[in-house]
Amino acid sequence: MTSYLRKVITVKKMSGVESKNANLGIDTYLVDAFTDKIFLGNPAAVCLMTKYEAKKLNDNDFVMIAAELNQPNTAFVVSENNDFTTGSQFGLRWCTRLKEVDLCGHGTMAASAVLFYTLGNDNEQLEFSTKSGPLYVKKASNRGISMNLPISPPEPMNQEPFSDLLKITVGDVDLVQEVQLDKTGKLLVRLRDEVTREALMKLKPQTEAMVSTYNKGDLHGIGVTLKGSRKNGCVDKDGNVYDFVSRYFCPWDGPLEDQVCGSWHTVICDYWSKELGKQDLYVNQCSPRGGQLWLTVGEDGRVTLSGQAVMRMKGVFFL
Repeated sequence: MTSYLRKVITVKKMSGVESKNANLGIDTYLVDAFTDKIFLGNPAAVCLMTKYEAKKLNDNDFVMIAAELNQPNTAFVVSENNDFTTGSQFGLRWCTRLKEVDLCGHGTMAASAVLFYTLGNDNEQLEFSTKSGPLYVKKASNRGISMNLPISPPEPMNQEPFSDLLKITVGDVDLVQEVQLDKTGKLLVRLRDEVTREALMKLKPQTEAMVSTYNKGDLHGIGVTLKGSRKNGCVDKDGNVYDFVSRYFCPWDGPLEDQVCGSWHTVICDYWSKELGKQDLYVNQCSPRGGQLWLTVGEDGRVTLSGQAVMRMKGVFFL
């Protein structure tokens, strides 16, 4: 898990362009989260900085760095005293190419992988202070990393207000069994059980048209999900049946399709845990890159997401 291709990215200040943060070098990593193989899972950049360095940047600077790195999400890990190897408490914020977001699961996993497995942080648990409250991450010997995140339960909704959006997402709206929406603006679309995993993977939503089709301001993403069974092909390479599979699209926030989304699973876990009557779930986000997660839904309003991550690049970002 710790082997990776060592490369250095050096983004230098262009000649004749002044920078208020000249000579500020930010240690930066690229990580594939929710996978044990490179080129799969969800890519994220991770930037490490001290509290002093973070204060030199304004909110827009963080978004501009994320846009320059051009990953689905960039995680900014802030240390009080530049102690990334023995410290256990850090600040954490996330930005897409367009905006700062309140929660990013795969960015959190990527940040934890850098601290635990690249820098050798010797703590069993890390605590991140975030806009979504404290997040707790532990080493999981058999599954890499476990994150404890707040659940965001969805509520049943009438399909009619979303009818145009559903048409450009799934095509045939008769395939839709029900829709639900959570307080963070993630729309859950459950397909009928007779739909196959292959059909879900072959969906080609008109993602570029989603924002203009539905622009009321209360949506940040739409996830399409299917109950897992051997009959509909929801099995892994070893023949184990997934409890559910899904895909998640979020052009309102930046990425057209989020390859493996941790925050999406804080919504969908509540739905499927109640539907299936179980707390431990083995799931797959069957996007083009794909990834798998193990979920444990607690009675305390939180969920533990476990998965793996692969380091693929290390460098320094200069401002």
